[in-house]
Amino acid sequence: MANLTHLDEKDRPKMVDVSAKDNTTRVAVASGIIEVTPEAYEKVVTNTAKKGPVLQTAVIAAIMGTKKTSDLIPMCHPLNLTGINCDVEELPDLPGFKLYVTAKLTGKTGVEMEALTGVSIGLLTIYDMLKAIDKGMVIRNVQLEKKSGGKSGDYQRQ
Repeated sequence: MANLTHLDEKDRPKMVDVSAKDNTTRVAVASGIIEVTPEAYEKVVTNTAKKGPVLQTAVIAAIMGTKKTSDLIPMCHPLNLTGINCDVEELPDLPGFKLYVTAKLTGKTGVEMEALTGVSIGLLTIYDMLKAIDKGMVIRNVQLEKKSGGKSGDYQRQ
């Protein structure tokens, strides 16, 4: 069996030591979709949801989630992120929304988990703000779209 990087020689959990790695610029983009009812979609795009501006709040939540990843995922390193960007695509035919988070830093470890966490928290915020209207919302396809930098090189979802 391959050595697992998050277990020490006594099979105890550990956070990987990245101190010997080189600093490189690392960027990750993740996305996810939330499917909502036509009524919920209309409330969001017309800014008439009772809890306030749904998409703006989701963007702020996604940024905060990206920054808090190491507090939520046990083996993630606390990172000095240098940039976070969040975009929301309206999907009227679904209806729903696609959220994108881009995380960037210059450091010794990647930012894939940060981008994925940001997307998840942003989509959960949309759910929270619309659950009085639509309890049947579906969050799906939370995924890494692309990443660059680091030893493993670049990745692009096909």
